[in-house]
Amino acid sequence: MLKKLALASCLFVAAACSTVPITGRRQLSLVSDAEMNTMAATEYQKVLASSKLSSNSTQTAMVRRVGQRIQQAVETYFRQQNRQDQLEGYAWEFNLIEENQQNAWCMPGGKVAVYTGILPITQDENGLAVVMGHEIAHAVAKHSSERMSQQMAAQGIGSIASVAVGQTPTATQNVFLQAVGVGSSLGLLKYGRSQESEADHLGLIFMAMAGYDPQGAVPFWQRMEAQAGGGGTPEFLSTHPSNGTRIADIERELPEAKTYYKGR
Repeated sequence: MLKKLALASCLFVAAACSTVPITGRRQLSLVSDAEMNTMAATEYQKVLASSKLSSNSTQTAMVRRVGQRIQQAVETYFRQQNRQDQLEGYAWEFNLIEENQQNAWCMPGGKVAVYTGILPITQDENGLAVVMGHEIAHAVAKHSSERMSQQMAAQGIGSIASVAVGQTPTATQNVFLQAVGVGSSLGLLKYGRSQESEADHLGLIFMAMAGYDPQGAVPFWQRMEAQAGGGGTPEFLSTHPSNGTRIADIERELPEAKTYYKGR
């Protein structure tokens, strides 16, 4: 009986795996995209309702312009790879929140928030594209779903996520909030090294396809490091470690990213 259960568990885990675009890495996926997108839409509206949106029309327009260009790049890439079905249910939103957090994030389904506190570090539209490309890459690579799946498996919430969502909604919501890492008290689960590397890699390609120079990623991460060294770690780095190795990896990936860069 134990052998049968073990075999069944292995088969279940194998069946509940997906593949990250571009890198091809296999990841655990116990939660459907529809469930993740629905939870994200609900929580995103809660964030917006409890936040102050920026009244700076120029900066808000820039955030939405960069977001929409990267959105188009992502959709083009997935269409070229005949994987556009992976973006079904996406309802993209891009908002600038007035708060002195040096932070930005993207929930599943394309729900993006940028905080005004990070704009002095991004400096310009190209720097902002580095940040938004990286965060959108986390979403389309389904890193939140992967983290949520790992936590649900570890906590024994349920062997089948759809059942867990229906039977233990509060526990499921808590795990979701931890997985997306939104808010100062919610960023409890850090992205792993492989997830960060993927977000850097995919983000470079998406920003390049959107017409932004991927070379700008190097000075951006250098500025983030300098900011962290000046006392107090920016929120953006609390779950996004920046170091010499990361910058070296980005520099190694730049030649590939530049093949997608046509400029505008």
